[in-house]
Amino acid sequence: MGEFSHSIDTKGRLIIPAKFRDQLGAQFVVTRGMDGCLFGYPMSEWEVLEQKLKELPLNKKDARAFVRFFYSAATECEFDKQGRVNLPQALSEHAGLEKKCVIVGVSDRIEIWSEDRWNNFAEGAEENFDEIAEKLDFGL
Repeated sequence: MGEFSHSIDTKGRLIIPAKFRDQLGAQFVVTRGMDGCLFGYPMSEWEVLEQKLKELPLNKKDARAFVRFFYSAATECEFDKQGRVNLPQALSEHAGLEKKCVIVGVSDRIEIWSEDRWNNFAEGAEENFDEIAEKLDFGL
């Protein structure tokens, strides 16, 4: 849980807050996420997700396309001594990461957003929060 802002450096390294580093573990996976961000998974959660992806029907074009796109950018990552992760250029480009970033804890993963994309998303979500909650009807 939580939201933190950090800057990506010229070498593509991003500090991940200690709270999230502890939960991600020594090795974790970062890949393309939805809505223009990156998803970061602890290895245990990545393995659960992999099993679900293996169960998708190969005879469905959308399933094949999703799995290819999701896996093709997936990268095993480790932290350096300063708690930074080096993000591959393809992932940084996918998420529009240039300087200021927002790292968000979301249940079983972290999300890494460009500050601009996060602000746009958050603004829209805030405006529709009540309506979205009502549609989901999960008893808040």
